[in-house]
This record gives sequence, structure tokens and C-alpha cells, in this order.
Amino acid sequence: MREQGGKAVERARVDDGEELPGQRRPAALARQTRDLADRARRGSGEGERHRGHRASLSAGQSDEFAHSIACSRVFGMARPRKAFAAVEAIDAKALAAFQAGLRKRYTDEGILEELKESAVRLGRSPTMREFAADPETTVHPQTVIEHFGSWNAAKRQAGLLPRRHATRAELLAQLRELGAELGRTPTAKDLDARRGSMPSKSLLWHTFGSLTAALREAGFDVPLGEERLERALEQGETLARRLGRLPKFRDWADARRDDPTLMTEWQVYRMFQGRRGAWAAFQYLLSERLAADGAEVAADGTVTAGPQL
Repeated sequence: MREQGGKAVERARVDDGEELPGQRRPAALARQTRDLADRARRGSGEGERHRGHRASLSAGQSDEFAHSIACSRVFGMARPRKAFAAVEAIDAKALAAFQAGLRKRYTDEGILEELKESAVRLGRSPTMREFAADPETTVHPQTVIEHFGSWNAAKRQAGLLPRRHATRAELLAQLRELGAELGRTPTAKDLDARRGSMPSKSLLWHTFGSLTAALREAGFDVPLGEERLERALEQGETLARRLGRLPKFRDWADARRDDPTLMTEWQVYRMFQGRRGAWAAFQYLLSERLAADGAEVAADGTVTAGPQL
């Protein structure tokens, strides 16, 4: 090997080095040092400049360099942390008894009462996060689960509806209760207005296939297909006789505010696919129905009531 000036340079000899008193290295570490030193002598395809720099090291420097790498590999590996003696000394049975004693601080009745009170404050059945964030609760959700097996099991015992995992029977019961409160068949708008306290429309769709199917299964009189159009015409004829004219879209909306049993104006509108002239098409069918039942309908939509058949 030559320097830049062409002068021959003797290859550096890398030895293990003498062991000083009190500095004996482990056999494995010594072997790693020798392997690294041999690898340094042989080279591994690096550039000439790098090999020249490595060869210019003295034997002691090469040994020290190789030894430092070996030490970093051996002593840099993570070792499992030893558990504290006090932790290892804990008796499992004593710990279980201690935990059972802590659980006895809360009775099942007390936990259920806190769930009910939290629901009243929120205005809906609380989630675990909402219950934990309620400043007036003293029980952690995990304690509730330890007592009852699951969060939803606890809510059911408290008479609260699980928000996402309600059974088919629970959903139907909720719809019936809402219908009794409203005095009519609930609508999608009613569910939206009670979001959080009532099951969502998407949950009803997922469970029953549609809101209409859910309402019918709950026992409500919800017409399907041709029945819906027949119902709309019956209601429209009654309204037209009362108004003395064919009802406009706005007339129907005003009438429904006074009589929630009427179909909504939008339900009627969508029967005609919501296209332009949809309400006029409904009025045309309504005029034919009125005429068939003995009433006279003028060109301007005025209705002269005849005997209703």
C-alpha cells in the first residue's frame, strides 16, 4: 500500500493488545474484538481512500476502535427490567380481597341510580364518555362494568336504552312510546328532533330495512305502495271540501300543523317523483275523485260540495 507521495507504507498490524491488571475482558468480547480487527485488515470493498485511512491507524488505535464498536453492540442491547421487590412480594389472594373490598363501596342500586340521574341531566341515555365527564357522578364507568358485566347491561337494568346496540324489541318499544307521546304515527322529523334520546334513523334502517317497515312492525297504520296514494286522496278530498277549493302545497302544510294525522305535504309531493308539476298532478287526481263523489270542481279549482259518497 502507498501514500500519495508513492512511499510504501507497511500494513498496520492489529493485535488483541495486552490485558492490564483489573481490565480483563470477557472471552466473548475478546472474540468480537478479534473478528472486527480481522475484518478491518481484510477490507470489504470500500474505496482506496478509506482503506488507506484504516491502514494508517496504529495497532493500538485499531484495537481501541474495534473494541469500542464491540462494546457498543454488547452493552447497547436492551435488557428486561427487573420488577421491584415490593411488587413481586404482593400476595395475589390478598390483592383480590382488597379489590373486592373496594367494589363493596358501591352498591348495584346506587350505581343504577347514578346512571338514571345522569340520563336526566343529559336528556338522553349516557355513553361511557358522557357519564365519566358528568361532574355529579361519583362512579367510574369501569366500576359500572365490573358490577354488571357490561355497560349496556347496566343501562338496561337502569331502564335506559343502549344507544348503538339496542335489540329489535327495545327499538319497537321506543317507537310505541313516542307514538303514545305524540298521539300519532312518528315521522323521521320526530326522530331527528329527539336525537340522542331516540334511536337514530340509520339504526332503524339497518335493523328493519326502512323506517316504514319499523313503524308497521310497531303497530302503526302506515300505508305502502298504492295504499299511500289512496290515503293521500282521501285526506285531500276532506281538506278540499273544508277549504272550498283544491288545496295548494301551503294549504296542506298549514292543515297538517292543526292535524298531525295528515300525511306531510312532502310525502304527497314525493309520490309523484318530485318532478315539476308534481303537486298539479296530485290536484288533478283529487279533482277526479271529487267529481266521482258528486262534487263540482271549477277550472280555477273552486269546489262546490256535493254529497260525499
